[in-house]
Amino acid sequence: MTTKTLPMTDELQAYVVAHGTPPDDVIGDLIEETATALPDRAQMQVAPEQAALLTLLTRLVGARQAVEVGTFTGLSALSIARGLAAGGKLVCLDVSADFTSVARRYWQRAGVADRIDLRIGPAADSLRALPTEPYLDLAFIDADKISYPVYWGELVPRMRPGGLIVVDNVLRHGRVLSPQGEEDDAMVAFNRQVADDDRVDVVMLAIADGLTLARRR
Repeated sequence: MTTKTLPMTDELQAYVVAHGTPPDDVIGDLIEETATALPDRAQMQVAPEQAALLTLLTRLVGARQAVEVGTFTGLSALSIARGLAAGGKLVCLDVSADFTSVARRYWQRAGVADRIDLRIGPAADSLRALPTEPYLDLAFIDADKISYPVYWGELVPRMRPGGLIVVDNVLRHGRVLSPQGEEDDAMVAFNRQVADDDRVDVVMLAIADGLTLARRR
């Protein structure tokens, strides 16, 4: 079997990032504050290149109705909100009022706070409370890995035809090839579930810790 994919060295990764749209001051400051204030959790934040991709994908699908599962300090939400069509709304689901208090400040600074509806509480319950018809244009999943199948099960029926689900951390830093714990095992099973789901067209991207893009048929 041949492949055209190059091994991603640190130098090549830096080159890739340097040749995309760079973070502006708001994103740069949010990344810096998260790293400084939450050094043990900063890895929960999406990578800068993922942030840029989320904005681009949101614009490409013309999203007006979006949902995010897992918000943390708000970089992914800020990125999605910036890409929404006029009048668009992003519903953010998270369990931490502390982490998302940082997010609120940066959403306000970026001028997107009016596009974001933050709901604190268990995401599964919040998802079940959403309208049941297929109305969502975009969804982003980046929360506790064990619950990914639950979030997937609630979101897919709510996606309109052509709607896009984006899922983060699907490579688990490569451990999907050799699982080392419950969350790794859960991701392996989830990835198989998504690949076998005939309601969506799927591609997995080796960007940051892996992103799956699933388009509702």
